[in-house]
This record gives sequence, C-alpha cells and structure tokens, in this order.
Amino acid sequence: MAGTAGTPGTPRVLRAMNDRAALDLLLEHGPLSRTRIGKLTGLSKPTASQLLARLEAAGLVLATGISEGRPGPSAQLYEVDPTAAYAAGLDVTPERIHAAVADITGRTVGAYELPTPGRKSATSVVQQVTDALDGAVKAAGLARADVHRVVIGTPGAFDPNTGRLRYASHLPGWHTPALLDELAAALPMPVEYENDVNLVAVAEQRLGAARGHADFVLLWNEGGLGAALVLGGRLHRGWTGGAGEVGFLPVPGAPLVRQVTKTGSGGYQELAGSQALPRLARELGVTRIPSGPYPEVAAALVARAAAADDGPERQLLETYATRLATGLASLVSVLDPELVVLSGASLTSGGEPLRALVQAELAELAAARPRLLVGDVTEHPVLRGALESALAATRDEVFDTSR
Repeated sequence: MAGTAGTPGTPRVLRAMNDRAALDLLLEHGPLSRTRIGKLTGLSKPTASQLLARLEAAGLVLATGISEGRPGPSAQLYEVDPTAAYAAGLDVTPERIHAAVADITGRTVGAYELPTPGRKSATSVVQQVTDALDGAVKAAGLARADVHRVVIGTPGAFDPNTGRLRYASHLPGWHTPALLDELAAALPMPVEYENDVNLVAVAEQRLGAARGHADFVLLWNEGGLGAALVLGGRLHRGWTGGAGEVGFLPVPGAPLVRQVTKTGSGGYQELAGSQALPRLARELGVTRIPSGPYPEVAAALVARAAAADDGPERQLLETYATRLATGLASLVSVLDPELVVLSGASLTSGGEPLRALVQAELAELAAARPRLLVGDVTEHPVLRGALESALAATRDEVFDTSR
C-alpha cells in the first residue's frame, strides 16, 4: 500500500517538470511556437499542446502573435506572462537606497532612488526601506502587495547566528538587534538579505562573465575592496557571513593593521582599495588628479592609466596591478578557482590593459592559474544581482505546478 500511495503523484511531478522546462525555455528564448517547444523539450505535439493549455489556464503563459517570415503556415507563439509575478531588489549604501521592481521575465518595470544622508536610527531605516520600495512599486504602477519577494543588498553581512549586521560599521542604523524583525513586520512579503558583493557575483553568474561557471571568485573594488566566493555553483558565505571580506586581509607591502573591526579597514584595503589610488598617483608623479568621491577619482585615474603607453600613468597601472595580484594570490592559492572576475569601477575602468597586467602578475605570485575576466554587468550590478536573486526564488514558487 505504501508503494501504491506514491504512484498517483508521479504523473503530476513529471508534468510539473515539463512545465518548468517549457517556462525556462520561454524565458531564455522569448516567444516560441508549440512545435518549437516540443522539439526543445522532446515532447510530442499533443503533449506540448496540453502543456501550453495548462500553463495558459494557470496564468503563466499567454499567446502573443504568430510566427512570420518562415516557409509554411504561420504558427501561434507563446511567451511567459510578464504579469504572473513581480520581485524587487534594493541596493543599500550609506548615501542612498536604490530600489527596483522586475516582472517575472526579468524586465525592470519600476525604479526609485532615495537619498539617505546623515545618521539613522532603526526606525528611520525601516521607513527609508519602505519608502524606497514604495517608490519603485509606484513607478511600476503596482501595489506593494503585488511584489512576491524582496532581496536587500547591503555592505557587510547579517550574521545568521545573531541576526546582526557585521563588517559594515559605516552603515549607520542597520546594527540594532531588532532591525530584521521590524523590517519583517513592515513588509508583507518574504525579505532576504545579502552582501552587496555576493549579489554582484549573482549578476555575473546569471547574466555576465561568469555564466556557465560553477567555481569562481569575484573581486570587487569600488567603495570598498571585497570578494565573493562561488564554489560548486553556490555562494560561500562563511560561518558569520563574512567570507570574502578580503579588505581586512593582511598582505605584504602594507602595514599590519590591528583592531580591524574598529578601523574598518585592513592591509589589502590600504594597499589596493580605491582610496589608495590618489595617494599612489601623487607618489608616482601623476598630474591632474581629479577631485570628488574617491571611488570616482580612482576609476578616472585607472581609466587614464589604462590608456597610457608609458610615463607615470603607465607606472600607476603596473603598480596597481601588482598590488591587486598580491591579495589575489592568497585567495587563489586557497580556493584554486576556475575563474576570477574583476568588478567594480576601480577595476572595470582599467579594462583589458589592467586585466592582462593582473593576470601576468598573478602567474608570478601563485601556483594556481585561474583565468581572469573583466565583469560584464557594470550598470547597477548590486541591484541587478538583488533582482536576479529575488526572481530565482519567485520563479521557483510561481512556476511550481505540482501543487
């Protein structure tokens, strides 16, 4: 009897697997005909027709136009219904919260940026998060209840053992023990929290340079120097969420920094972080150093240096590459990743010239030989990763037709 009891569920599970395969194909390829879906899934035409009718009745796909420009009769095309569900992402920094809402296909339908200068209490943090989300929801022409899930990206990480934010002393208002409970009470949908650099890795794995790679390191250099570790296709966060906080890493060429949690910095950050670039440029005799926030200044200096063939600016690029490779050597020696992705404006602005120099230096300093690539997702990468993370979980829920 026990075996018989499980038998009726088997066809339902198989149908659900076929449904999900078809939905994933529609997301990947766009509108497809019944015949094309049948060929891509290996299903017969009658089975593909039943599948599409089932998904259309469930509100997951809709008929959209007909195929044109091909021999033979026109065929009805189907696509994922973009209104089937919505997900949201937030990118939080000390200066602002950038929020966006995407439909189930991944298209951003609303965005909003809320300036957040000055010190904050937990109460004001909750208000700012809800205001930013509501701004994006309103821009999308939706209601807050339409959003199935939110992923919030912040510097540092929430310790899973205590629920408190660590490694981000520069983000005021986010460190109180009750903050996550207060946010959960204020928002009607599931909320997840993720380190900002980890979300950049998610974006690169799904949309950019790391597509198809299960083991890679993403090195980020913008407001701070950090890394994301993807092992076996999954983010490695560490026991307290601090895996990849490489800015605190002691490295040769930088003074040994003690009490790093109080100083908010470490050897690798002091050696190769964005704030080190203007000082290094002056030491090497680079002129016309721009003013402004140091991530922007660093990116401008690196871009100029990457275009130089010789002189102080070329020396700046070479020295910067050596400094970057010094910290990377420790990472790749321990992890032996297939790939290293260079991301953040202070790295991507160097393009291929900087990548090639870091690759050559790393070959001198480490036995491992990962391939280095410049990141592809350069427009709001943290926010894009938050949306991709929220969409993945939302699709797993909404596309499950076995229930």
